[in-house]
Amino acid sequence: MKRILVTGGAGFVGSHLCDRLLNEGNEVICLDNYFTGSKKNIEHLMDHHYFELVRHDITNPYMVEVDEIYNLACPASPIHYQHNPIKTVKTSVMGAINMLGLAKRVGAKILQASTSEVYGDPTVHPQPESYWGNVNPIGLRSCYDEGKRCAETLFMDYHNQNNVKIKIIRIFNTYGPRMHPQDGRVVSNFIMQALQGDDITIFGDGTQTRSFQYVDDLIEGTHRMMHSNDSFIGPVNIGNPIEFTMLDLAKEVIDLIGSKSKITFLPLPEDDPLQRQPDISLAKKELGGWEPKIQLKEGLRHTINYFDNLLKEN
Repeated sequence: MKRILVTGGAGFVGSHLCDRLLNEGNEVICLDNYFTGSKKNIEHLMDHHYFELVRHDITNPYMVEVDEIYNLACPASPIHYQHNPIKTVKTSVMGAINMLGLAKRVGAKILQASTSEVYGDPTVHPQPESYWGNVNPIGLRSCYDEGKRCAETLFMDYHNQNNVKIKIIRIFNTYGPRMHPQDGRVVSNFIMQALQGDDITIFGDGTQTRSFQYVDDLIEGTHRMMHSNDSFIGPVNIGNPIEFTMLDLAKEVIDLIGSKSKITFLPLPEDDPLQRQPDISLAKKELGGWEPKIQLKEGLRHTINYFDNLLKEN
């Protein structure tokens, strides 16, 4: 049994990770300040003997004896991370410093959940880990983009200077049950709009692309990265290399729900990338042939059922 700390553990991705780690027989400490996370995401774990829930903000130090740390704490959708951009930067940077300091003191291995946003609006397609990115350092999205880039720098420096055992993953667009219904991301937006019979709003002309991975595939890739060879620290892309346009996604959602929603178009937000697709050849090589298994239609069905039940409860 390992004792594992998951920051942001009550969030969308963090709660699924807590499930996986507990199912393997580990003791899990879930740390969250509930800015975007929710107790509802982990209420099914509250009676588990090896699950501990702590309300805490990682911009403040936290002391605990653990074997591994998964640092997932940070709002990840534009609506939430732009709500308080200074707080977003603090969470990424000060949170990384505090968790790396903890890992250094107790000798824990630590994994950083970075993001495809470090590539910005890419000029290279698809994006390999060797690409340094095209990021506006003073734009609306920079609090998240640059915060995560700085966190990666800190992880590398703690590793090189203090021999902290680190892992860095770059997460591409992920969807699935327990997403926040008002997180402003396209999958949750489109599903909620279609279920309620509202118009589906697409920013831009709908030809911009994203690559969507189902949350179970992300958890598998994250788990494999934490347990990969110690000499492989990343960063490594964890995402689905199959691209879809926003129009493709909207039509798929309408079709699966049987909705009468119409598609409308709004101006593209500032610095919104036109293409985003991971090169996952490094993940395949280093993580035992890992690649996404869940097809978009199957994943959307699970996610639609989750949001449908959520609406019925309310």
